Amino acid sequence: MSDHSPEVGTMAFETRRAGPSDADAIAAAHQDSIRSLGSLFYSPEVVEEWGAGLTKDNRGDIYVRAMDRGEAFFIAVGRLNGELTVLGFASHRVEAGEHRTAVYVRGAASRCGIGSALFRLAEADAIATGGTSIHVAASLAAIEFYQAHGFQKVDRGEHRLGSGRLMPCVFMRKDLMTPGSCSIR
Repeated sequence: MSDHSPEVGTMAFETRRAGPSDADAIAAAHQDSIRSLGSLFYSPEVVEEWGAGLTKDNRGDIYVRAMDRGEAFFIAVGRLNGELTVLGFASHRVEAGEHRTAVYVRGAASRCGIGSALFRLAEADAIATGGTSIHVAASLAAIEFYQAHGFQKVDRGEHRLGSGRLMPCVFMRKDLMTPGSCSIR
């Protein structure tokens, strides 16, 4: 059963909460996003190291372990080149007391509303679990996406990849409207 099945442009998709059986498909979408969209903003060396932990041998394991630690994953599924495919994913986790998110969409599925639909699910999960703000270490490829969804830049910085290489990013934050709160002042 899907949470949502919008049609944006010409790409129909359904969203739902992911489970361990989706881990390999999440990894494939993650790798595609890094290679197709990340490569527009980062050197080939950074892109290679960014996706290095998503090798065929262990790629699903990192998502299953994250799920076991309580991280929620949401996926969008639709047809790409005639095949049913995970088009993208979003996640929500609490880390060091902060609610955090990440959104990745395959390059061929970008700008079709998929990332927005997935982010709304992660944001709703953050609110449902008591979050009053949500944080992200945005890749340079994702800054405009997060700004369009209400995030504010906090600081420029670097994200440490699994290899130890530092990758430029922008730390961003969004205050969340929780049930019962009011934006009228």
